Amino acid sequence: MNRLLILAILLISISASSQRNTFKNLSEKDGKIGIGTSTPDELLTVKGKIHTQEVLVDLHGAVAPDYVFEKYFNGYSEAMPEYKLISLEELETFLKENHHLPNVPSAVKMQEEGISLKEMNLILLQKIEELTIYTIQQQKEIDMLKEKISEK
Repeated sequence: MNRLLILAILLISISASSQRNTFKNLSEKDGKIGIGTSTPDELLTVKGKIHTQEVLVDLHGAVAPDYVFEKYFNGYSEAMPEYKLISLEELETFLKENHHLPNVPSAVKMQEEGISLKEMNLILLQKIEELTIYTIQQQKEIDMLKEKISEK
């Protein structure tokens, strides 16, 4: 009987301690949940790696950079009227002075503040669209030069 009592106490204490430690890396503070941190600073703060198959980011309030092509082909953009594609010469000057692309945060700023994936993906897409336009412009110039050469 003593053995049965000791076994029961042992099982109860193991069960109680395992239930307590199940979420030892999970915390909650002021309605914010932390994983790997006891001081979450957003609705969900994860200190460590996240493994997922997909992330869906809403564009709520953001403008997708179709304005780049809209401005180039139509001469204006309703989505972003103030957008201007700078010349390659202006781009080179900016790069020499700043060592990063226009509208892209510097390495120091990214290190200090981190990056917003939504914002960064939209910026990178804008840069890809600008590169596409520069390529189109250069190809037109190459074709024109080829034509001049073949006329001679």
